[in-house]
Amino acid sequence: MMEVNSDQPVADAIRRQATSSQAVDDAWNFLDKHGDVQHTDLDLVAIRHKVDRRILPLMFCCYFLQFIDKVMYNVSISNLYPDLANSRLQSTRESWKVPPAKWLSINVMLWGVAAAAAAGAKNYTTLLVARIFLGIFEAPVAPSLMIISGQYYTKSEQAPRFTFWFLGLGVAQIVGGLISFGFQHVHHAFAGWRIMFLVMGLITVAVGFATLLFLPDTPMQAKWLSDDQKVTLLQHVRVNQTGIRNGKFDPKQLLEAVLDPQVWLWALMLALVSSFPTCSPLPSVVFEGRFPVYEEEGRLTLGIGVRKASNRWAWVFICSIPGIIGGGLMSFLPKSNRAGVLIGIYLVNSIVAPTPVIYHWIAANCAGYTKRAFTSAMVAGFFCVGNIIGPQTFQARDAPEYRPAKIAVLVTQAVAGILAVVLFGYYVWENRRRDRAQTTQEGQGVVTDEKAWGGLTDKQNKDFRYVY
Repeated sequence: MMEVNSDQPVADAIRRQATSSQAVDDAWNFLDKHGDVQHTDLDLVAIRHKVDRRILPLMFCCYFLQFIDKVMYNVSISNLYPDLANSRLQSTRESWKVPPAKWLSINVMLWGVAAAAAAGAKNYTTLLVARIFLGIFEAPVAPSLMIISGQYYTKSEQAPRFTFWFLGLGVAQIVGGLISFGFQHVHHAFAGWRIMFLVMGLITVAVGFATLLFLPDTPMQAKWLSDDQKVTLLQHVRVNQTGIRNGKFDPKQLLEAVLDPQVWLWALMLALVSSFPTCSPLPSVVFEGRFPVYEEEGRLTLGIGVRKASNRWAWVFICSIPGIIGGGLMSFLPKSNRAGVLIGIYLVNSIVAPTPVIYHWIAANCAGYTKRAFTSAMVAGFFCVGNIIGPQTFQARDAPEYRPAKIAVLVTQAVAGILAVVLFGYYVWENRRRDRAQTTQEGQGVVTDEKAWGGLTDKQNKDFRYVY
């Protein structure tokens, strides 16, 4: 555990930095104003539980609603086709809907409006426009949740919290399928799928409004925490050395992110683990709802495992093994072996489980606010790239076996597992290199204000050590 230090010369240096063009974290400004508390009688566990109750349900709802739209759209395809029969809406074209990973500043309420607007689609063009706006407005969800989650918790505490809000994906698959199945049996002049999009869009707007009111941008702005509690929480998470937030854009950090090997390894891993398509025809809607149950069990196990034993790389690698085996069973077993193929399908549906592990790996190892914000958006974009590419591997010419697509599942999961090991090796090498460079330097392992709140990136802070 690193020692915390806040000596006066360092504090004075940061005050000078705050008045310059350099980026100083907003948390330091708050601490400088309210006093630097090193020891407190406040119950940190109680504060953490209070934070959990206040922010995790809202984050879960945002992620849940982001994916429930996709699930309901996919399982409603059989009803969309007849209603838009003359609109050139074909199965290979609907897979190209725009992914939600481009803009960070559009709020949840606007995507709810876009979802509701999809109810008025008349043809392929109007549906495509609605989906484009939906994709744009959903873009900030994953990056924003990654950044917010990293503000309140230490690196080891982040794992189960990231896992909790990421559970919204699996729950959306279960609930979304059932909701869609129900609305498809609504017989009304206004088609059931149109009513569904309208209702869910309005619910999303309501959740977006609640998020606007009750989810603070930073711990310093949390009205439900006293100033003493905020100081205690900030002193607790300063050991991360990743900061909370600052409003100054640093182009050097942007360039550093683009040239950072770990950023590309994260992005490629997410693209690979997200490339397996999950759309379902109507007959399988209820049946497919069983798959996410196993996925959620796996994610919960991962979150607790990382909290207790770290070794994020090992968890990602281990999770790739079921996908490899499942892809192999699906690819090479004869169709008559239904039990074997079914086992393969179940195993393949576990491949998204390590996604929250990769997300909080990013939050733990990426310092510097500009760099962290750009990296979060970039990797979320690659996650969506995987969602775009995956369905395109299922080509009509390969029906009914779709063997090339099944082999692609096997290969992508194998490569994702290998990349996790490569990233582990990179971190071990980099940490050892920094240890050797600091053997004769004083202050090693001491978390000063400059390291915690000075706006340094993980590359600039030579005392920063990567977790793996």
